Amino acid sequence: MSRIVSISTLIGTVALLWLPAALTAQGPAAPPQRTRDVPPAGGCPGEPRLFYRCATEKAKTFTSPRTPFGQPDLQGYYTHGRQNYDLEDHPETFDARQETTAIVDPPDGTIPYQAWAEAKRRDIRRHLADPPSLEYLNPNSRCYLRSPVPQLYAPFPLQIVQTPTHVLILQEQNHAYQIIPVDGRPHLGPAIRLWMGDSRGWWEGNTLVVESTNLAARLANRNWLDQSGNFYTDKAYLVQRFIPVDADTLIYEATIDDPAVFTRPWTLAMPLRRQKDPGFELLEFACREGNRAPELSLRPGLPK
Repeated sequence: MSRIVSISTLIGTVALLWLPAALTAQGPAAPPQRTRDVPPAGGCPGEPRLFYRCATEKAKTFTSPRTPFGQPDLQGYYTHGRQNYDLEDHPETFDARQETTAIVDPPDGTIPYQAWAEAKRRDIRRHLADPPSLEYLNPNSRCYLRSPVPQLYAPFPLQIVQTPTHVLILQEQNHAYQIIPVDGRPHLGPAIRLWMGDSRGWWEGNTLVVESTNLAARLANRNWLDQSGNFYTDKAYLVQRFIPVDADTLIYEATIDDPAVFTRPWTLAMPLRRQKDPGFELLEFACREGNRAPELSLRPGLPK
């Protein structure tokens, strides 16, 4: 059935999931939390690293149905069931539920920052509750499009649509969309920079591979990967893979290469589960209208 939610419920959900962790940083550490149960996906454990190992093997024997124009048919609505407040392991807090790391490479499940970038991440995290300037303010609180990878794993559903020459990913949050030509056309010139980058795709068997370049620079040239201050720059080269495991499950895999920030490329993964509720649709999503998050987050007396 169709989802019906009030504006106040939607705003409350967005604030809880995506605004800085003000109360978390101000209060004492929470007591240890038990590991949250994660539902399975595609006959595999739902926790990202276990899912990735299991589903990668299952995908080798699955033959995807085809569209009328001969491509693997990935079309439909999907959800991933994660909050992704922090891509790495983290405990439950006031505004973040406990989740295990989504990073499948490196094997230790952590982001391989260069020393200066790790220091900057720690600096950002110290000021999540009281950002002293716009440089420290979560870009998502200003309703910016987040570039292809972090936009896709926001905690909202998405829809995949295919034509003979394009794949279109429509997302509920911020009405974001990723237009992916799959007809072999070249990338745009380097002088053209876009919020969602310039994407080009191709098929490797059942797998849709998408590379994205030409990212637009954000404030201080840092684009946040999650809500806890993990970041990369507009120099990043992004490769996404959508890998069918069965008729209702995809592996979402993304490799991020940014030599300005990281010591090596690294990869995250998580399941995408087909949403099959009758009448399901993407909801209207308003972010900028009446948004006071930036001015409420900044310290009093600073320029707004």
